[in-house]
Amino acid sequence: MTFRTTRRTLLGGAALALPAIWGRDAVAQIRRGDELTVGVWGGAQERIVREFCATPLERQHGVRINFVLGGTTERRARAYAERGRPSFDVIYLNIFESRQAVRDQVTQAPNANVPNFANLYPLARLGGYGVAFNPVTVVYDRRMVAAPMTSWKDFWREDLRGKVILPAELGAQGSATLLMAAKVWGGSETDIDPGFRKLAELKPIRAFQSSQDQLYGMFDNQVGAASVEFGSFTRTYAESRNPNVIIADPSEGQVVAMNVACITAGTRNQALAEAWVNLHLSPECQRAYAERIYYSPTIRNLELPADLSAKLIMGEEQVRRLVDFDWDVVTRNLQRWTGRWTREITG
Repeated sequence: MTFRTTRRTLLGGAALALPAIWGRDAVAQIRRGDELTVGVWGGAQERIVREFCATPLERQHGVRINFVLGGTTERRARAYAERGRPSFDVIYLNIFESRQAVRDQVTQAPNANVPNFANLYPLARLGGYGVAFNPVTVVYDRRMVAAPMTSWKDFWREDLRGKVILPAELGAQGSATLLMAAKVWGGSETDIDPGFRKLAELKPIRAFQSSQDQLYGMFDNQVGAASVEFGSFTRTYAESRNPNVIIADPSEGQVVAMNVACITAGTRNQALAEAWVNLHLSPECQRAYAERIYYSPTIRNLELPADLSAKLIMGEEQVRRLVDFDWDVVTRNLQRWTGRWTREITG
């Protein structure tokens, strides 16, 4: 069973509960004609925030929401260039970029001025307001393995020799691959050598993938047996196109990835930005993310049907199992690791 909230229900409920949602002081500071500029990804995520954040704010307060769509690289660079005089009011970053942006005083640390901050898991209160968990994990074709994959160490099983597909670069998926290889074989982000050494042992690598579409095409054609990818995207692919692909839940945990809403330092629309974030953390918006694109909620006050919950990261215990790293260490070393990745793994 799927629970859906209509736009009329959302607008009516929000209008009746304004003091509880945003607080009287914040509402008083939102003026008709104000404009909020939001930097976010396009596609399904844009559609969801337009429906559950932009439309209610525009209708209730007579404000205008401007969107700047694209990837994190472009908006992060622009936000840093505009530090102290931002054109963005809210920007969406990934887990390690968001933490660094707070330290660099480009964005604000999260705080209780956003009422739904109280409902966030502790992991989602770092570097901004976490709005969605989207872990990176082991994915595999059940037709091409001798047994289910239940550990990151399974990549080194004999039945997978010569069948492994690895990420071509150290993006989110490649970094997760390297970090987990180091972790499960005795190293860590501060001792990365075991990761490189063990991944080199997987050679010959069957293929390298540079995008989700490329990987899914490889799975369609049974080019390889297993890889590392975002679980949410892969679940959508498996349910719509290839039911033989399985999203594993390794015993060592899935690597945390998180989309984070960040309010810029120096925004002239503080109250409106906080209202935007608060709506994004509402159960209605979080439910839409879960139902439509399998992004896991970052709030604790959301109940979902059992069949949907089983496909997500839900509850304190599962969130605690997500594997986090010292992203400062990762960021400082990423350029050096990228060179080694090219020489020792993809070369």
